[in-house]
Amino acid sequence: MCWSPRELADADLGAVVVVGSPPRAPRIAGSLRCPWVADLNQLPQDLDTLVVVGGGRRIDQAKWWRVQHRPGLRLVAIATIWGSGAENSPIAVLDHDGVKEIHLGEQYLPDVRCTFPEFAQEIPLSLARSGCGDVWTHALEGFLSPLADRPLREELAALIGDLLGLPIGRDPRWFEYSALACAAQARSSVGLVHGIAHQLEAPLRANQADGNWGHAALCSLFIYPVMCFNRQGSDRFATLAAAFGLDADGLLAHLSTLFDPVGYDRALPELRRHWAETLRDPSTRLNSVLVRPGALDYFDRRVFA
Repeated sequence: MCWSPRELADADLGAVVVVGSPPRAPRIAGSLRCPWVADLNQLPQDLDTLVVVGGGRRIDQAKWWRVQHRPGLRLVAIATIWGSGAENSPIAVLDHDGVKEIHLGEQYLPDVRCTFPEFAQEIPLSLARSGCGDVWTHALEGFLSPLADRPLREELAALIGDLLGLPIGRDPRWFEYSALACAAQARSSVGLVHGIAHQLEAPLRANQADGNWGHAALCSLFIYPVMCFNRQGSDRFATLAAAFGLDADGLLAHLSTLFDPVGYDRALPELRRHWAETLRDPSTRLNSVLVRPGALDYFDRRVFA
């Protein structure tokens, strides 16, 4: 269920608390005339509705917490940035010292999602662009997934067509497309882009602390190289694109605008070091093209550049 800010303000939420970080979470709490806390451990016992405000990590933590501690609680999710689509997903991804723990089930889906379009202009441009790359990754990996059926591919092809008309940057329409792409992808699978992001995020954060190595940033960095790899490795990419009215060349040209050669050069040594783990990642195993050990050479030689 999706509410507008006005619908959220007018809803009968009972005893409600907002959880999240400043400045947005306290602003939402002020508009709802309810308490605000920064941590889930600070929540009172007497509670009917929890409003979580934040990015994918914060929302996923709230989803998992509700299932574990308050399964009857109404959960309203407000994303402050697009990309993860966690506010519309039955998946909760937890990060334990760099190890991703993935939970899947309808019980993890928030009861309501709500979008505040004005948040778009508050997102740093680099993070907004990374979020766009994450949305593209969900849409394309879900579309190409061997687990996708024809109706899902039709749905994602239409969404991909819409994404081609969106500027990469701060456009509030990305909030809605992020939610739609993630919900659709959850019905199939992701692929090598996610396998790389899962394995490289922790070592890059540890070894290159001055960089932006969040999940969305890594998806944005590798979506173009991986899709070029997928197209070269099989006719599946071009065949599916043509079958659903998409221009494969145009798609890759659009994705190339997300590519950052400097960031790629910085990330590549970690890809080499963690290639074995990347191959074993469950997401990699569901890539649309089989990823063999020798595929690292493709990324090393920058064949796509």
